[in-house]
Amino acid sequence: MKRRVVITGLGAVSPLGNSVDELWKGVCAGKSGVAPITLFDASDYDIRIAAEVKNLDPTQWIDRKEVRKMARFTMLASCAAVQAFNDAGLSKDTIDPWRTGVLLGNGIGGFEVMETSMNKYFTAGAGRMPPLTVPMMITNEAPANISMMLGLKSVSWILATACASGTDALGAAADLIRAGRMDICLSGGTEAPVTGFGVGCFTVLKTLASSFNDEPEKASRPFDVRREGFIIGEGAGILVLEELEHAKKRGAHIYAELAGYGASCDAYHITSPDPSGEGGARAVINALDDAGIAPEAVQYYNAHGTSTPINDPTETTMLKKAFGDHAYKMKISSTKSMTGHCLGAAGALEAIICVKTVTDGIIPPTINLDQPDIEHGCDLDYVPNKAVKMDVDCAASGSLGFGGHNGVVILRKFEEHRQ
Repeated sequence: MKRRVVITGLGAVSPLGNSVDELWKGVCAGKSGVAPITLFDASDYDIRIAAEVKNLDPTQWIDRKEVRKMARFTMLASCAAVQAFNDAGLSKDTIDPWRTGVLLGNGIGGFEVMETSMNKYFTAGAGRMPPLTVPMMITNEAPANISMMLGLKSVSWILATACASGTDALGAAADLIRAGRMDICLSGGTEAPVTGFGVGCFTVLKTLASSFNDEPEKASRPFDVRREGFIIGEGAGILVLEELEHAKKRGAHIYAELAGYGASCDAYHITSPDPSGEGGARAVINALDDAGIAPEAVQYYNAHGTSTPINDPTETTMLKKAFGDHAYKMKISSTKSMTGHCLGAAGALEAIICVKTVTDGIIPPTINLDQPDIEHGCDLDYVPNKAVKMDVDCAASGSLGFGGHNGVVILRKFEEHRQ
């Protein structure tokens, strides 16, 4: 019998707030987390807005001395991880450290560390660069720091599949638990790309929305005819995944079950998705097969929905291929319309939103969807502008990353009789 994986803890640091409750209340209310950039002086930039984490005091969860040695992406992940660890009722004294691990997704690493150190290199020379540049910059430092803080001695891994990283990390962690290699894993994603260098890089790539500097809350508008590009965001989402019998034995609160995971690669283009949607559809089908459910069982799909001209029609095509006629019957929304695109953290934050949809019976909206782009095939039910109350047994969350990476997880209500 396959070992089942359930979710027993949640933690989030996001553009809508620094807890799961704030994130959830924000998306249900249709609140935008996009605002003028404050993390650097963007006055001379073409794009001066982003979805930043705001009013965060990391010392609520992390020792002040440790914060000073962390890159921002690691700090965000650590705050969310401690939240999730505590929410799951775990402690260093009660866990088996050799059966408890960390598996995160991240796309870029310490962007601001690279930027600061390179500036120092060019202005003062190689010998004057900060000595902690490498250990702060490299992506594995996020799980490593969490493992050290919480005493977790099973795998401590980072997975990088661009914007699919958070989703793929959850799927990989679930697979390790099913295989019997761990009982508990803190998994999710983290990203902190809102720096001068980061925003500049994405600006010249022509992927960001550029006409909404004076109306930032309207800038992210997936599936709408006026969409121009995504809004860069930052944050971290961590879920505690746990083997069912282990969770039951310790009397853990179970939010939901991670029932399925599917992945694929378009093998098509370094930045653009395959317009046929075949790769993304295959990831959905693989996830459905893994969960052992029919397409019709999925009532809500949290779309990648980046608000770019190419992504949204392609993803719509993908959903029609994967779900057939059911694509027109299920609810679909892009919460990136509110959180912006948090890159490697996006899939994890959206998985948390799906868990809350299942537990609370509310489907968050796609805000700024004033006129769906019917001409380019965006004709599904994207839950425009206002949340919908609806009992949801099964939700799915999909992520599509540069390089053609596709990942999908399926979350459903926990019922013990299911196999």
